[in-house]
Amino acid sequence: MAPALTDLSRLSARNLFKLHGAVSAELRRRGISRSGNNPVADYAEGLVAKRLRLRLAENSTAGFDARDARGRRFEIKARRETQSSKATMLSAIRAIEKRHFDFLIAVIFNEDYTVRRAVQLPYATVRRLARFRRHVNGSVLMIRDLWDAKGARDLTAKLA
Repeated sequence: MAPALTDLSRLSARNLFKLHGAVSAELRRRGISRSGNNPVADYAEGLVAKRLRLRLAENSTAGFDARDARGRRFEIKARRETQSSKATMLSAIRAIEKRHFDFLIAVIFNEDYTVRRAVQLPYATVRRLARFRRHVNGSVLMIRDLWDAKGARDLTAKLA
């Protein structure tokens, strides 16, 4: 039987932040998260690598997150939808013209971190769909454009 979750409504803001820090540290200790940042990206990278048998790149590697056994490079992007925030675009891709990756994998999580949808796209499709946004100094993809794009491969069942 799973341990009961704490009634978070009774905790002070200070104690909620302490709990958040402890959860973040525990996720890193278990190898689920690779940083102290928002765990969505780290969790997606680890999940994709495990399920697709990819090797994660070092944290500071520019332009891609993992490689397969054939040496192909994968950029992994993720968003988590919540009741107050519906995912509409992925985070910026820097220097897209340098072709740092061969494929992009996008994972959209439900609020409880279960996989809602996931897709793999070839670089050429990403390049065609992405739009440069000066305010983020990178190119962004609108999530609605991914699912039926040329070369899209649905990975939802593999990652769920």
